[in-house]
Amino acid sequence: MASTRGERVSLGTLELLVEMDSHGSISAAARALGVSQPTASAGLRRLERTLGLELILRTTRGARLTETGHATAAWAREVIAASDRFETGVAALRAAPKARVTIAASLTIAEYLAPRWLATLAVDTDGPEVELVVRNSRRVMEMVLAEDAEIGFVESATVRRGLRSRVVAQDELVAVVAPGHPWERRRSITPTELISGGLVVREEGSGSRQILERALQAVGEELPSRLPSLGSTAALATAVRHGGSVAVLSSLTVADDLTRGALVRVPVPALDLGRRLRVVWKDGVELSGPTRRIAAVAAA
Repeated sequence: MASTRGERVSLGTLELLVEMDSHGSISAAARALGVSQPTASAGLRRLERTLGLELILRTTRGARLTETGHATAAWAREVIAASDRFETGVAALRAAPKARVTIAASLTIAEYLAPRWLATLAVDTDGPEVELVVRNSRRVMEMVLAEDAEIGFVESATVRRGLRSRVVAQDELVAVVAPGHPWERRRSITPTELISGGLVVREEGSGSRQILERALQAVGEELPSRLPSLGSTAALATAVRHGGSVAVLSSLTVADDLTRGALVRVPVPALDLGRRLRVVWKDGVELSGPTRRIAAVAAA
């Protein structure tokens, strides 16, 4: 029976799914987690019953994840990462009270840049205690304007009225496909081919989507209104790897996959997909000392 509101799957079964996705079999997942294969098999069956999804294809030659299983594993990784952040945050609460600062960041920045900044702050015994809230760029700016966050980090091409900003990093969006895709060996594709070739995109309000829309408009193209839109980079990457799609993602997020050959970059030379990552704060609001310290670390 599928889970209903109030029910929760266990982190242990999600970890089994992630390890099976990483290692390719139930027995390898069991070894990675130090449990028996029957225990792992039972846990994965329980997860399938709870979610009401077919995650694993079982045959006489073994078991492997279905496409649904791969997609669910990608989301499970995010849940486990969030649990790790929760435990880290709880551990921080046990320490002596420090200045507490709430910052908001878009997904790419939160996953690939903010951890470095926070690690730098962590070695400073007098550094602030930071609460990091992850939203898309539009919501980050709304939070800063509403003073629900003291500063924000965004990927969008424009900044809302009422905010001030400063560039902290440079990034570039790249089009990627899976190995074996018909475009794998293409030297380039056109914007028209990109938008008609199985493109999947982030949700409205995300910075990367705004950059792509503006780049297409600059060459006289429009992003179709009915393209599949997904709420995370991990979901887009899964659609590319297992669904034959093409996505335009931050070079920060796909660097490892490109190096390993898990994804292939397809140049779109007609599009300017460079972007600036910015820190934003509310105009007229004086930043506190701890907040200025965070902004300085990000811009270093």
